[in-house]
Amino acid sequence: MRPIIGISQCLDERERWREGQEYLYLDHAYARAVEHAGGLPIMLPLQRDPAALIEAVDGLLLPGGDDFQPATPYPDDVHFLPVPERQRVFDDALLQSALERRIPVLGICYGAQLIALRHGGSLHHHIPLDVSDACNHQLTESTARHAIDVAPDSRLAALLGRRRVEVNSLHHQAIAEPGSGFRVVANAADGIVEAIECEADAFTIGVQWHPEKLDGPAGENLFKALVGACSRE
Repeated sequence: MRPIIGISQCLDERERWREGQEYLYLDHAYARAVEHAGGLPIMLPLQRDPAALIEAVDGLLLPGGDDFQPATPYPDDVHFLPVPERQRVFDDALLQSALERRIPVLGICYGAQLIALRHGGSLHHHIPLDVSDACNHQLTESTARHAIDVAPDSRLAALLGRRRVEVNSLHHQAIAEPGSGFRVVANAADGIVEAIECEADAFTIGVQWHPEKLDGPAGENLFKALVGACSRE
């Protein structure tokens, strides 16, 4: 049987699509990428027992999502789209259950940041203000890319098959500190963290770019590695 990859869904509680209704949604690219890599993608809807969901899957994918709200105010011209608190709590519980079961975890953008926060890490909540010499990390064109450097002794370098890759960039928040038990394994030229991974043997990787929208090593290799790690567990 194909490894089952559970994918958390995003919650819309702002009635953006239809008044009086909440929606769960997800970019179809995530499911396509998992299926293409040989896995069976299963959506994980918000509910009361996230641990039971994790018992039913072989691996967890935490996709991109909305913003983490900073503890202190930012200038009025900095806009955040806060992740709903119910979704943040649910995703954190999914992650905790997956870590306890020691199943493979891949976090993408918001998902990578959640991994860092769960382990005591911290974020740059708005890169242009928090890192004065940072490059633009909100590249609006779908074909726009920038290079990242990957630590040669990392699991990520082994699965990508190279130490430098071109990635897309769709974020204004980023990991500042990776948290206990994790290390930074990829950076952009300006030093912004692009990937973290667990220092132990467990397959727990967070990447800041969106591999579901990429071909080649930085895209397909990541999903194949996730599915492959599930097969070996």
